[in-house]
Amino acid sequence: MTDLSFTTSFTVDRTPHEVFAAINRVRDWWSADVEGGTDHLQGGTDQLGEEFTYRYTDVHYSKQKIVELVPDTRIVWHVLEARLAFTRDPAEWQGTDIVFAISQQADGTELRFTHAGLVPEVECFEACSNAWGFYVNGSLRNLITAGG
Repeated sequence: MTDLSFTTSFTVDRTPHEVFAAINRVRDWWSADVEGGTDHLQGGTDQLGEEFTYRYTDVHYSKQKIVELVPDTRIVWHVLEARLAFTRDPAEWQGTDIVFAISQQADGTELRFTHAGLVPEVECFEACSNAWGFYVNGSLRNLITAGG
């Protein structure tokens, strides 16, 4: 059976460590509206077991828990809670996993992003895939390559 969860990837001329570090700076690439973790001012998102929330006005709220954190290799967030105001089932994201897989390649470091459970059958697939594409391939990639 093929997994149709939303996936996107890119390769950059940076080390796996630099990619890993940038992903963990969630406020710098996803949104300043990230709260939680052990560092409440910075939206601490770099320790196993930490929980943080993302909120975009009254349209999107989700609470993630870091359930896997393998330095320079892999990060997994499990969505504990979700409220999407634009779907019939506002909890569509709840129980899904957001996965960042980092691997060294001959031409740089590959980041493979997968939102496991965000599949074509769910109502928000198109809108959420487009948003992830913007954040991962745009904001996150720019943070990795430009630093900051």
